[in-house]
Amino acid sequence: MPRLTDTERVTALETRALIDFADKAQALIAITHKSYCNEHKDEPCADNERLEFLGDAVIDLAIGQRLMERFPGSNEGELTKLRALIVNEEGLARVARAINLGEVLQLGRGEELTGGRDKNSVLADALEAVIGALYVGNGMAAVLGFVDRAFAEALEGVAHGRNGHDYKSLLQEDAQSRLKASPRYRVVSETGPDHSKIFEVEVSIGADVFARSSGRSKKEAEQSAAQKTLELLAAPR
Repeated sequence: MPRLTDTERVTALETRALIDFADKAQALIAITHKSYCNEHKDEPCADNERLEFLGDAVIDLAIGQRLMERFPGSNEGELTKLRALIVNEEGLARVARAINLGEVLQLGRGEELTGGRDKNSVLADALEAVIGALYVGNGMAAVLGFVDRAFAEALEGVAHGRNGHDYKSLLQEDAQSRLKASPRYRVVSETGPDHSKIFEVEVSIGADVFARSSGRSKKEAEQSAAQKTLELLAAPR
């Protein structure tokens, strides 16, 4: 990308992320890497590390809220594990690449030459900083809107047991190995209006019921119940 003015750089970020930043100055700081400031000490420069610190907490909160809504029957430990599948360096960098965040970063020459625009660590930190800037200027509602757009695939992934964690498949293998039987799933109840139903599902293996869990779809509830059952089977007896 050719050299951009500060205004052009922020506008490019807004276009990529579908965000209208209320505080353009914070948005510029969010995409300014410390290596750039280190090489421009003769001019005013603020790097994105403070916003990264804030954004780290904000994204945990936002993803946590969405997971609580999706998995109303999951406990703290289960929700923490699901959040960790989404909020990690690789996951954040994947979202950053999806909005081409690397192209608008202000990097020092050394960082640029060593591929900084596509480094997971640089991209993940910058995305957290962008979320921090969005929170400062626009508030939590705007952050949740961005999360719903940018993290939709990741949220669907954990809801349906993807991201390397298909709990139903794992339970099928484990139950066959340990108990020589296949798990069965039964919808225990459906509550709420048609557009916002909550399904409760129980898992049984043989004659024993192992776990119940709830979700906004049968698949979500089954995956959550399968995860609980795996943890029960793995627990010391």
